[in-house]
Amino acid sequence: MSIGNALAEARRQSGLTVTEVSQRTCIRETIIRGIERSDFSACGGDFYARGHIRSIATVVGADPEPIIREYDATQGAPQAISAADVFQSVTPVKMRERRRPNWTAAMALALVLVAGIFAYQHFAARSATTVTRTSDAVGTSAKPKSGHQVRAQQTAHHSRRRLTIRLAATQDCWVQLRTATGQTIFSGTVYAGSTMNWTEHRAVSMIIGNPAGVTLRVNGKNPVPRGAVSTVTLSLRAGLDRHQPGG
Repeated sequence: MSIGNALAEARRQSGLTVTEVSQRTCIRETIIRGIERSDFSACGGDFYARGHIRSIATVVGADPEPIIREYDATQGAPQAISAADVFQSVTPVKMRERRRPNWTAAMALALVLVAGIFAYQHFAARSATTVTRTSDAVGTSAKPKSGHQVRAQQTAHHSRRRLTIRLAATQDCWVQLRTATGQTIFSGTVYAGSTMNWTEHRAVSMIIGNPAGVTLRVNGKNPVPRGAVSTVTLSLRAGLDRHQPGG
């Protein structure tokens, strides 16, 4: 079965129309119809074709990896880099050898922790006593906070835990947004002139295929490294933005 037939059959089995797939992936209907005919001329190259195949397969419930391998074998340029290779982790995971526990070091650490807890409690008790005596001498007491102040503090705390993401594209760019558990929030191409907005209350990861072609703001700040032109992977959570080069 050809790539186009496989994707079209998976779409029909999932009960989705081409329009619905287009809305969920942000890929134009004409491109989706072309891909279902195994015509990849409108994709803009192998890189975007693989990204489109991955996005469509994910939405219609098909495994994208065999389809991408079929594309590489029949359509891709010689020695082309697959989408799986582009987005895989650059840092190899090293397995450490299992070592016997060092009980001496563990006991020393436990003693240090116990001493630290005792010192902290002793210092906290003395600090509380000093504050109480100072308040009694001055004869003043803290005023209760008004409802407006409490609501303002709650709002500020809520804002610090919220991720407001805005991505504006000046060039076509493949983008993927996932939760920390791997659930796909968005996967597809953002075309030049388009703007995407997300508001998340959890840590997310974002892959940007063409960082030079977009302007990204996360809580008003730009987490993309200056001068980045190749694929980047960003780990985003409220109060902390990190990036990993995508290769």
